[in-house]
Amino acid sequence: MNDTVTVQTRKFMTDRLLYQKQMVDILHHGKATVPKTEIREKSKMYKTIPDIIFVFGFRTHFGDGKTAGFGMNYDSWGYAKKNEPKHRLTRHGLYERKTSRAQRKEAKNRMKTVRGLQRPSLVLQKKPRQ
Repeated sequence: MNDTVTVQTRKFMTDRLLYQKQMVDILHHGKATVPKTEIREKSKMYKTIPDIIFVFGFRTHFGDGKTAGFGMNYDSWGYAKKNEPKHRLTRHGLYERKTSRAQRKEAKNRMKTVRGLQRPSLVLQKKPRQ
């Protein structure tokens, strides 16, 4: 069997309002499901860097060696950050979630129990899970 992975573009669409190109279909005969990072690396055929390609929603056709999914190829970092949802940006490491309100309150109340110079070390210290 052939162990190569082929990225086949199907239903290609250029969206000038969102500065993106949409596509994707993956053929992987004789291999397991291909990781998303490997799919993004195949982006050289679109003359872009893998960091601004977002792939998601893949469904593998059982026994067929084919996976259908969705890919967004943005024109630049700025457009990707502006138009992509935050959960996808977090997966790429482009967005850092701020701590929740409950966690901030817990840290504040933990600091109240300690005196003096021990406070900053208490904030940095993580609470063990039960």
